[in-house]
Amino acid sequence: MKKTILVLTCLLSAFAMSTVFSGDNTQSKSTSAYAKPTDAELKQRLTALQYSVTQNEDTERPFHNAYWDEKRDGIYVDVVSGEALFSSTHKYKSGTGWPSFYQPLEPENVAEKKDYMLIFPRTEVRSKNADSHLGHLFEDGPKPTGLRYCINSASLKFVAKDDLKKEGYEKYTGLFEN
Repeated sequence: MKKTILVLTCLLSAFAMSTVFSGDNTQSKSTSAYAKPTDAELKQRLTALQYSVTQNEDTERPFHNAYWDEKRDGIYVDVVSGEALFSSTHKYKSGTGWPSFYQPLEPENVAEKKDYMLIFPRTEVRSKNADSHLGHLFEDGPKPTGLRYCINSASLKFVAKDDLKKEGYEKYTGLFEN
């Protein structure tokens, strides 16, 4: 009996979770019911570089990407799901040619995974809901964490502080009030 109830509960939960899209076909900011778009939809919606980085774990060229030298206040969200990932308040100049952050804005939206693509193991950083490849995590960052989230610009969308409310991220406006 318990097993039947558990199976029914799982099926009902899966059925209830449907993706909510806005008029411009972007995912709503509620990630609790997020469903990843199909591969065909991603190929249509993303640039070739964005697709290659987020879906095939590729890396963009250093110093030749959108946000490595971005200085405006705002937040960085997953280009696939829209889930909030990083803030300019945690960004620093690492000299690597990629945007670097010493901590995530929303730790629950960031997942870490061991990566063995090189000879030595690294920590890969992925978005929690869309499972997008973001970059890698290193332990050579500044205080207070000593961490460096080295992130591909192609996996991110920047939302400037003046656009936070318009884009549905008004809860983060307080980060930039001073």
